[in-house]
Amino acid sequence: MPYLYRAPGPQKHPVPKDARATHSSGQSFEQLRQECVQKGILFEDADFPADSSSLFYSERPQIPFVWKRPGEIVENPEFILGGATRTDICQGELGDCWLLAAIASLTLNEKALVRVVPQDQSFGPGYAGIFHFQFWQHSEWLDVVIDDRLPTFRDRLIFLHSADHREFWSALLEKAYAKLSGSYEALKGGSAIEAMEDFTGGVAETFATKEAPENFYEILEKALKRGSLVGCSIDIRNATESEARTPFGLIKGHAYSVTGIDQVNFQGRNVELIRVRNPWGQVEWNGSWSDSSSEWLSVGPAEQKRLCHTSLDDGEFWMAFRDFKTHFDKVEICNLTPDALEEDAVHKWEVTVHQGSWVRGSTAGGCRNFLDTFWTNPQIKLSLIEKDEGQEDCTFLVALMQKDRRKLKRFGANMLTIGYAIYQSPRKDEHLNKDFFRYHASQARSKTFINLREVSDRFQLPPGEYILIPSTFEPHQEADFCLRIFTEKKIITQDMDGDVNIDLPEPPKPTPAGQETDEQLQFRALFEQVAGEDVEVTAEKLEYVLNAVLQKKKDVKFKKLSLISCKNIISLMDTSGNGKLEFSEFKVFWDKLQKWTNLFLQFDADKSGTMSSYELRTALKATGFQLSGRLLQLIVLRYTDENLQLGFDDFLNCLVRLENASLHQADNEHLRLPWQGRTLSG
Repeated sequence: MPYLYRAPGPQKHPVPKDARATHSSGQSFEQLRQECVQKGILFEDADFPADSSSLFYSERPQIPFVWKRPGEIVENPEFILGGATRTDICQGELGDCWLLAAIASLTLNEKALVRVVPQDQSFGPGYAGIFHFQFWQHSEWLDVVIDDRLPTFRDRLIFLHSADHREFWSALLEKAYAKLSGSYEALKGGSAIEAMEDFTGGVAETFATKEAPENFYEILEKALKRGSLVGCSIDIRNATESEARTPFGLIKGHAYSVTGIDQVNFQGRNVELIRVRNPWGQVEWNGSWSDSSSEWLSVGPAEQKRLCHTSLDDGEFWMAFRDFKTHFDKVEICNLTPDALEEDAVHKWEVTVHQGSWVRGSTAGGCRNFLDTFWTNPQIKLSLIEKDEGQEDCTFLVALMQKDRRKLKRFGANMLTIGYAIYQSPRKDEHLNKDFFRYHASQARSKTFINLREVSDRFQLPPGEYILIPSTFEPHQEADFCLRIFTEKKIITQDMDGDVNIDLPEPPKPTPAGQETDEQLQFRALFEQVAGEDVEVTAEKLEYVLNAVLQKKKDVKFKKLSLISCKNIISLMDTSGNGKLEFSEFKVFWDKLQKWTNLFLQFDADKSGTMSSYELRTALKATGFQLSGRLLQLIVLRYTDENLQLGFDDFLNCLVRLENASLHQADNEHLRLPWQGRTLSG
């Protein structure tokens, strides 16, 4: 299914107030609940039915699942029992430890938790078998409604469950997130930071523990104090190491939550400790400062109580910070705001959002390694105006997110390798061409191109104008994206692929008959031969002569012009309105045809007789057209073949359609051009 460009230009970052209802009925959670209460029925969600389609898309269940409501599993079920805590998260038979690690971190931030898990629901008065949860998606909050039927086997929940079997908020939250992603299977495999961002609308920063700054302990301490969500993991070198247990009881390729950081006095010196949780609810670190290690014998009962130290195998454990840096490889921090964790001051950040698409054949140009197509990627102009307080540079953070890849997993989509580059702008308000990137290096870029949902980095650049280019690593790869730009000071951004008016040159006026050159006299003879006795060219005659002339050209790939195409040409050139071309009209068209042929040959880079869709933007601009990204994508879909090439007949048809659209706009000023919101037909 092709991707089309959507919502060009910057958008305001929405303040989390009312989340957008997403149920297909168009009704809100409260409306649906009241309707069920009035009818005396329990809600059944047709959008996410209690059947195998909501479970798996690539495999069949190995055991017979039975969907049951909590009241059918236990007596007196509770939504939240004794507060929502990290001990309420126990992993089931689904490989979504990354999600569970994020949920465990979410419970540490009460404000964020209440946003995701609204408190206006329970199994008490008003219960109607319906619950709702709120998630951030691509710069907006969504309210996801579900019924409370959960997959079970022998009256036990198959997937996420609470340590107390009467509590169901965590299982229902997992179901709502599965609905958002398309199915439970879509939750297999991921990065905790992905769910952390969906729970907060925050922005991620990733640290490699072996390369972390010297003040890494302070960074983590400040992050946890500010309510940031923090996860960690151990890298794997190959698939066989996934979930392999180390001699110290840690699991490779597994997502953990960081739930605390502190210091303890041990034998007269302060030792830095960090608390980590395994979402399995069991299997813990067995090294120094583990639950039953000898180090705790030197710590008094009051201090142990302050640190919430227990010897239970509940998946949570303390370890020395130095051991943490040795044994864990990656730490992910989801900051609720992009305030620099290295600084004490809290800043107010300005946020600008751009929604866009990489479309094969028009805007999916790949990275700078692919110079011939790189320039066709979306381009966003940044105007950094004000310096940071007391600084010479402007600080900003760029977060590029590919959209809906988890939801598209059932159709074979995977995370693409993405990144971005930032160039000094030449102060031209137009899409930069290939030659610019041939001779100019980037001023900044993402640390790496990587197959994560989001890539984010912090930059400091002098005030000025810059062009930011988000891209996939390989060209021709399609996806929608959301680009967020956080700045300490207000900036101006402009989408360089926005709508641009067309400025067509005036057609040349015909030479009076008495002043014609020999060449023009020969052309008049040709016209009279084609036109016949009535000295006018019909669509049928034009079809014959154009096909006869163009099929003889060896340097262009030409199939055949249809009668409809020739009628379009006459519609464009016919000033008298009789549906035929007189000599002066035919002459103007023939001059255009020569010009268009020469342009086509100029942009046929490999002399194959066809033009690449990536060269089409420049070729059209040379004829007088500057088109929006959306119209260009529609043209590529309409006129190119499966190899993103178009022959001269398609090129000619395209130009005639565009000029006709321009002509109609001139005649009918109240009509909107296709590149101003209307699409091309046919």
